[in-house]
Amino acid sequence: MNASEAASSATTPRRERGGRVARREQRSHGQQGHGRPYIVRNIPTYDILSEENLVRIEQTADRILAEIGIEFRDDPVALDHWKRAGAKLEGDLVRFEPGMLREVLATAPAQFTQHARNSANSVEIGGKSVVFAPAYGSPFVMDLDRGRRYGTIEDFANFVKLAQASPWLHHSGGTICEPVDVPVNKRHLDMVYAHIRYSDRPFMGSVTAESRAEDSIDMARIVFGRDFVDENCVILGNVNVNSPLVWDGTMTLALRAYARANQAAVVVPFILGGAMGPVTNAGAIAQSLAETMAGCALTQLERPGAPVIFGNFLSSMSLRSGSPTFGTPEPAIGSMVIGQLARRLNLPLRCSGNFTTSKLPDAHAMNEGTMSMLAAVHCGANFILHSAGFLDGLLSMSYEKFVMDADFCGALHTYLDGVVIDDNQLALDAFREVGPGSHFFGCAHTMANYETAFWDSEIADNEPFEKWEAAGSEDAAVRANCKWKKTLAEYEAPPLDEAIDDALNDFMARKKAAMEDAWY
Repeated sequence: MNASEAASSATTPRRERGGRVARREQRSHGQQGHGRPYIVRNIPTYDILSEENLVRIEQTADRILAEIGIEFRDDPVALDHWKRAGAKLEGDLVRFEPGMLREVLATAPAQFTQHARNSANSVEIGGKSVVFAPAYGSPFVMDLDRGRRYGTIEDFANFVKLAQASPWLHHSGGTICEPVDVPVNKRHLDMVYAHIRYSDRPFMGSVTAESRAEDSIDMARIVFGRDFVDENCVILGNVNVNSPLVWDGTMTLALRAYARANQAAVVVPFILGGAMGPVTNAGAIAQSLAETMAGCALTQLERPGAPVIFGNFLSSMSLRSGSPTFGTPEPAIGSMVIGQLARRLNLPLRCSGNFTTSKLPDAHAMNEGTMSMLAAVHCGANFILHSAGFLDGLLSMSYEKFVMDADFCGALHTYLDGVVIDDNQLALDAFREVGPGSHFFGCAHTMANYETAFWDSEIADNEPFEKWEAAGSEDAAVRANCKWKKTLAEYEAPPLDEAIDDALNDFMARKKAAMEDAWY
């Protein structure tokens, strides 16, 4: 049978002891945890620009597209698509009349389901839904015990397991770290397999070559069945613009492979203000809009109606050193505008994440991560990549920060729920019972609600100073270190149909045997 038909297999973690810790674990993995495959926002988006100023940005993007254009390199099929659609071509340079791309994008769905092999974990992308996914693309990993080092396939599998075990993440992600101990031309197979084997949540595939994108999709077909995949989204591919104003063939070939298979491309410019875009926020936003619309529209020329996600990765840089900076206020507020623009296009949005340039899981890291993560939440992002683990300007995936970020994602579940208004929440009976001058600690209303009344952090220490000091004065990073080790020690893989597992391993073995190892 296909894995999409399998019953829910979420496993409740074991509890070591009774009391507060046991109750907290029960709450986090019950009503507030794996029972919620994604968040439905109950707070409004934060729209900061007026209609007049939004139109000015859109008009600037249209002028960039019409007067300057975008190069599409090393992909003749993409150029043919644009020629047939009515764009103006001069070699690889493509110019678009105002409004053309918006017309092409009219066939893209505003919302779609990405199916998981455990159907209870399928996610909605678009509308009011919010999906948290781990960070993506780091060549290094780090932890408090071993420091910074190149990532391995063991590290990759560990992060898939940590994401699967977290009640606050909804998606397995993609290239959580780069497993440099596996040949470059073969590692995509091991990464996709790790997502399938160690998680039953949605996942992402490879985009580093058209053939690797197709391999990723073929592995998904083994899991879900070819006919199901042709009609439903089961895998995402994250493709980047070579900003400024260049789409290279590696990315467009991968983008078209996903669209051709009716799978979703996540289309993302990577704009560092002052390097790959202007230093001014409005100019970078206009550039981002132009580049993203072009990529999203190409998916519709490849296959009208294919799902696509409007992506954004605004960032800044240190103009003194030339180093990228992350988690700074300008890109954060820029995300608010990107959210408004994506909604005007009626497309699902990927935006922001727990960004930081800090080299340690410290206050610096959490300050910057909170800045950018709250921007993603308030701008209306539907798919938030880089929700957990991002450190060192995305060069490193941190075990400790992964746990700290996932914990913050738990707080955001409650934040996005907003304030519920009903008789129980208004608590009039509690006021009648307690009256003036008493306390609510032991009243019937408190006892009926205490297990779910407040979000309860898994790594915060809320004990008195003296008790914390006597227990060793551990900071949040040390507590996170203990948490990830405990999680991996207790991890149990979700069931995977044996026939599917065998078919995946046979596919991988045949693919690997057909090519020599390549390390660059």
